[in-house]
Amino acid sequence: MGTLEQIAVYPVKGLGRVLVDEARVLEGGTLEYDREFALFDEDGDVVNGKRTARVHDVETAFDAETGVLTVRPDDGEAREFDLDAERDRASEWFSAFFDAELTLERDRTLGFVDRREMGPSVISTATLREVASWFDGATVEGMRRRLRANVEVSGVPAFWEDRFVGPDAPSFVAGDVRFDGVTPCGRCVVPGRNPDTGDPTPGFRERFVERRRETFPEWADETAFDHFYTLMVITTVPERYRGATVRVGDSVRSVEE
Repeated sequence: MGTLEQIAVYPVKGLGRVLVDEARVLEGGTLEYDREFALFDEDGDVVNGKRTARVHDVETAFDAETGVLTVRPDDGEAREFDLDAERDRASEWFSAFFDAELTLERDRTLGFVDRREMGPSVISTATLREVASWFDGATVEGMRRRLRANVEVSGVPAFWEDRFVGPDAPSFVAGDVRFDGVTPCGRCVVPGRNPDTGDPTPGFRERFVERRRETFPEWADETAFDHFYTLMVITTVPERYRGATVRVGDSVRSVEE
């Protein structure tokens, strides 16, 4: 049995995380406040780390009670925006920062997650520790920021989450909420960058794939993985569990049905 160690949401897609003690599962199956806002350019494309390393040049914080987003760009001067009342002003600031005409949009029921039919991403603390050991100078905290999972589970072995994908895979329950694994998460360019500077880590992908292949767990269904540049699992929360809340400290257990 494991423990729900950490819950992270990313209020503005592509930008920084907020750690929360609990999170309600929305009717769309995602966690409250996760990717609730996103920046879109004039062509309707979203701003994220896949498109620009500039996202690493601004720190953000979000107060869920007040709806205030604080941004601290690389010049060090913090700004605050009430996203209920000042979204246009925030859009103007981000437009200047990214040197593009941007609009900050909102989706309260699902958020702007990449996989619109899926829900929270899941990883274990042991996985983060193992992967951090593959790279000189890497830390568990740094790996958290590179990989950007929603739900972290402790008290289980490395790559525990891999067992939840494939046709015969079990599900797991955290507290009173069931999570069904859907797919391994194929990684993009973002994990290969230093989360503080945005600088690429030389040879990151090659080293990652080599070590992932060597440490792939015997309990996982390899046929469910298209390649070895994958880490963490994307889940879905069945509709009957939506509206419920998961909390840090919840017990986590596998279920077969």
